[in-house]
Amino acid sequence: MPADLVIRNARIIDGSGAAAFPADVSISGDRITAVGTAGAGAREVDAKGQVLSPGFVDTHSHDDGAFLLHPDMAFKLAQGVTTDISGNCGFSTIPNEPGREYMPGDISGPGTMWRDLEGYFEACLAQKPAINNAMLVGHNRVRAHVVGLEKRPATAAEVAEMCGHIATAMEQGAVGFSTGLIYEPGRYSTTDEVVALAKECRPYTGIYATHMRNEGDKLLEAVDEALHIAREAAIPLHISHHKSAGRRNWGRVTDSLAKIDAANAAGMDVTLDVYPYTAGSGPMWQYVNLDSIDTEWAEGVMIASCPDHRDFEGRMVPDIATEQEWTIDETVREIVTSPRGRQVICIHFIIDEADIETNLRHPKMLIGSDGIPELKGNPHPRLFGTMPRVLARYVRERNVLTLEDAVRRMTHASCLRFGLVDRGLVREGYYADLVLFDPGAVKDLATYEQPKQEPAGISMVIVNGEVACENGRHTGVGSGRMLRFKR
Repeated sequence: MPADLVIRNARIIDGSGAAAFPADVSISGDRITAVGTAGAGAREVDAKGQVLSPGFVDTHSHDDGAFLLHPDMAFKLAQGVTTDISGNCGFSTIPNEPGREYMPGDISGPGTMWRDLEGYFEACLAQKPAINNAMLVGHNRVRAHVVGLEKRPATAAEVAEMCGHIATAMEQGAVGFSTGLIYEPGRYSTTDEVVALAKECRPYTGIYATHMRNEGDKLLEAVDEALHIAREAAIPLHISHHKSAGRRNWGRVTDSLAKIDAANAAGMDVTLDVYPYTAGSGPMWQYVNLDSIDTEWAEGVMIASCPDHRDFEGRMVPDIATEQEWTIDETVREIVTSPRGRQVICIHFIIDEADIETNLRHPKMLIGSDGIPELKGNPHPRLFGTMPRVLARYVRERNVLTLEDAVRRMTHASCLRFGLVDRGLVREGYYADLVLFDPGAVKDLATYEQPKQEPAGISMVIVNGEVACENGRHTGVGSGRMLRFKR
C-alpha cells in the first residue's frame, strides 16, 4: 500500500543538531514511516533540495485564547510553527469559573464553559485548531482565582487551595507551572508562596517557567530567586524571554548567563528562551506607575492596540504627545486611564541587539515568540515573524547559529524540555510535524509598521501528517492536537 505522502529530494535537517543529509521521507497517517529511501506515495512532492525539518515549537506563546478565537492560527502556521507552549508568564486559561472576569485586559483570552485543563482542551479541539497546543498552568490565573487581585501575601489556606489547582492541572497533562512575577497579582506573592506552588510539579516531573520578578536593574537578584525556587522545589527551571532591559543594563545578560552556567554545573537543570527582537510587548498598565511615570521608558513605547484611540495604534508615544500637544506623562496617563485602558497593548524598545546575539549563542537557549494575538491593532511583528527571523537574520546573515543548531533549538530540544514525546525529529515512527523551506529565501516580512505580514520561503507545513499550509495557502485541515506532558 502506498504511503499517504512522500517528499522526495529533500535536504533533511532532522532536529538532532546533526549535519544535513539528502533523503526521501514518507508519511502514513500521522507518523513518519520512512527516512532515506521511500516507496510510492498517494501524493508525491519534489522538495527540489529544500530543507525538510521538524515543525517549529514556539516555547513561549500567549495563544491560550487564540486557539478558540483564531483556530486557524495562521500567524503561527505560516512561519512553520506546529506546536505552541501556552500559559506563559503566569497567565493561563485555567483554572476557570465560567463567566468570571479575572483581570482587566487578561491576555489569556476568554473563559467560557470549562473549569480545568481537560475542559479547556475539549473546547479547543472542538474548534479544529491548525496546530498543536501544550499548556503551562499560570500563577497569576491561579492566584486571581483564589486570592483575587488583592495586594497582599496569600494565607496558608489560600496557598493550599492554589496548590490543589496546580496539582489538578499537572495530573491532567500540563507541562509545568509558570509565573509572571512582574505582573499583578503575581507581584504580591512571596518567594515562599511560589516555592510551595512549584513543588506541586515535582510528582509529575513538570518544570517551573518564569517571567522573573525583574529583568532590569535587579536582573541578577531575580535570577537568584528563580534558581532558589527551582532548587527548593527540586524541579527543572526555564527562564522566559531572557533579557537585560533598559540601556543602563545592557550587557548584563553575560553575568546572568554565568549564573545559569554555574547552576547547571552544580547539578541543576536550567534552560532559557529568547525572542529575536529589540522590543518587548505586553499590557501597558502592568508597566506603568501612575504616581511616578518613567518618562525614559515611555519615550521608547509604541502603541500596538488601543481600543479607545485606534488612531494611536502603530505610533510612538512621543509622536502622539507632539500631535496632541501633551507631555509624555499626560500621554501615558490618557492612554492607560481611558475607559478600556487596561486592554492597551504596548511595544517597548528596551533590549540591546548585542544581547540577543549573546543569548542565542548560549547552548541552553531556546526560541519563543512571546507574541500577543491581538489582531485588531498593530501587534508586535514577533507574532508573525519569530522563527523565520532566526533563520534569516541570525543564521544566514549574522552567522550567530548554524542552520542545524537553530533547527535543533526550535524543534527537538524544545520538545525534550516540555515533555513532548515522539515529536521534534525527522525520524521513523515520530509524528509527522514537518516544515519544508528554502534556507536561502526564508525571511520574516513582518515589521513594526506592517506587522501582519506572513513570511517568505516556507513551502509547506505538515501537522500530524496533514498538509496545513502549502505555498502560502492555509488548507484549513485543522489537524492540531492538545498535547500532554508524557511522564
